[in-house]
Amino acid sequence: MSKILIVEDEASIAELERDYLEVHGFESDIAASGEEALELIKTADYRLVLLDLMLPGIDGFEICRAIRGFSDIPILMVTARKEDIDVIKGFDRGADDYIEKPFNPMQLVARVKAHIQRYDRLINSGKAVHEELRIRNLVIQTDARKVYVHSQEKTMTAKEYELLLFLAENPNRVFTKEHLFERIWGLESMGELSTVTVHIRKIREKIEENPSKPEYIETIWGVGYRFRE
Repeated sequence: MSKILIVEDEASIAELERDYLEVHGFESDIAASGEEALELIKTADYRLVLLDLMLPGIDGFEICRAIRGFSDIPILMVTARKEDIDVIKGFDRGADDYIEKPFNPMQLVARVKAHIQRYDRLINSGKAVHEELRIRNLVIQTDARKVYVHSQEKTMTAKEYELLLFLAENPNRVFTKEHLFERIWGLESMGELSTVTVHIRKIREKIEENPSKPEYIETIWGVGYRFRE
């Protein structure tokens, strides 16, 4: 049974999330603060973190950053904030996706299932696809899910890695943001295309010598992105 960590200080919302997840076969723990969440995540094998951004003490953004220091499990932000800057800030800290309050509980369950399934496929399919991809100074070890530039390892979130791998395995092809969102997040019409833009920017910061003049991931203006072989 997959175990989920719910980080939410409003008891009624946390219990609603837990009840719906448990009905659909997930086990859940609830943390009402950032401090409690960070303690729990170090002691249990969670498959996904359902993370409220507005928390007492350590907020969701800092929790997200802290988790990314030692884990690449999916992080799904739950937020009442609708400003793009808050969503982008969450992605910058390493979140994979977000859902707005008030949310449809069944949509929440669908998102959780989709992210866990895609994360599992990513982990389990690496060896079957390639053991290693080498593109100039970039090395992607698919069996170990590691990325190196000039022999230096670069830490990637699950979605950053999956997006980079997909582009690198399909070089010289132009993909629209819509195509990339559907392919990587698998949640058609359920998210924002800015998700793709932010993740591309974060990948460039990690693999490009000069992110403003990318060597690997090119922007095709008005169309999308292309990985240059």
